[in-house]
Formats: sequence, C-alpha cells, structure tokens
Amino acid sequence: MAIKSLSIRIDEELLNKLHVVADYEGRSANSQILILIRNCVEQFEKEHGTIEIK
Repeated sequence: MAIKSLSIRIDEELLNKLHVVADYEGRSANSQILILIRNCVEQFEKEHGTIEIK
C-alpha cells in the first residue's frame, strides 16, 4: 500500500494542543492523527458496515 500525504489547515492553538496530547501519548503529531483517523473509520464501520473501496 502506498503512503499518501495530506495537508490540512489548523489553527495554531489547536495544533499546539494536539502536540501536547501526542507527547503525553508518546507519539508524534502525525502518529496521533493517524490513530484518530483509524478510530474514526473503525467507529463508522461498526455503525454502518465495512467500507468497500473499489
């Protein structure tokens, strides 16, 4: 599977808070975001079924 890049706009205060959470969890901000995205997709699939990618 290829690794893709995604650029987001985020205000400075929220980014700083993300870094605090990530540091607390022993992760980089990037890794923390990946965890959050995986959790979101997992929860969606629990409620709506597996997402099929064609």
